[in-house]
Amino acid sequence: MGYQEVLQAARERMERLTKPPRSLGHLEEVAVRLAAIQGRLKPELGLGAVVVAAADHGVVAEGVSAYPQEVTYQMVLNFLRGGAAINQLAQAVGSRVYVLDVGVKGELPDHPGLLKRKVRPGTRNLAKEPAMTLEEAEKALEAGREAARWAVDQGATVLAAGDMGIGNTTAASALTAGLLGLSPERVVGPGTGVGEEGLRRKREAVAQALERLRPGMHSLEVAAELGGLELLAIAGVYLEGYERGLPLVLDGFPVSAGALLAFRLNPRVKDHFFAGHKSREPGHGYILEALGLKPLLDLDLALGEGTGAVLAMPLLRAAARILHMATFEEAGVSDRP
Repeated sequence: MGYQEVLQAARERMERLTKPPRSLGHLEEVAVRLAAIQGRLKPELGLGAVVVAAADHGVVAEGVSAYPQEVTYQMVLNFLRGGAAINQLAQAVGSRVYVLDVGVKGELPDHPGLLKRKVRPGTRNLAKEPAMTLEEAEKALEAGREAARWAVDQGATVLAAGDMGIGNTTAASALTAGLLGLSPERVVGPGTGVGEEGLRRKREAVAQALERLRPGMHSLEVAAELGGLELLAIAGVYLEGYERGLPLVLDGFPVSAGALLAFRLNPRVKDHFFAGHKSREPGHGYILEALGLKPLLDLDLALGEGTGAVLAMPLLRAAARILHMATFEEAGVSDRP
């Protein structure tokens, strides 16, 4: 049976389980979608994985971040040592962390948890010129695909992406505005905590970048003009994860911007998307609305790294188990007063 057939069969089984109809709320829809993705009425999720894509951004020259650019490099080292939030949260929920260098400034050490696929040492300043060439965008997309294959080949059954890149909420804002036709004022938020002046600079940088867009541009051309190397890689992670048949969990704003690009490149990928959480960044809500996704968690998170996505993985595992419940017929329980 195909996706739609299994989805319908799972919904019919859900109505016969030993519980009041719809008593498990949104988890029931999550469960039947997991069944459809896996092509079986009793889905099962095991090991989770998050690919943290890292890259630098030339737009930091515009004063759009509260942190200096070298923090990207330093945080990647922290990921590799296991000292970051994503490492601790992933360990707590049974998920592995894979790190992808797709554009970090500086040479990182070899490490078994690091995939080195640097396209260039950070993007160009998107406020002044195209962030990357179309060829560089394609390379970043393929790097994400390769990282996803790495995770899946090592046993991942549910896949998420994470992000690391000082300045990337500016790139995510530009990409979101460009793909959805929104103004900078609607999508640009405080990111890592810039003040009013920093927020003004972010909006101005995004506005300058959007002026270069031309009618009829392909989504990948828009991404090359506006995006970040790690955002392209994140799109590649999700495209490959979809082709491998995995449930795909979205994190916050930058990751969801990459997922939005993946959707524009292959609309069918949306069938595998689950929104891990809702970020406090304003642009994130517009993406979730465009993708028709309801967040599983709302914890006022704004860290990134894939943290909100891995926190939602236990909920996905729990939802999958719902369809393992007995039906009224199987349990010998009367379903009528």
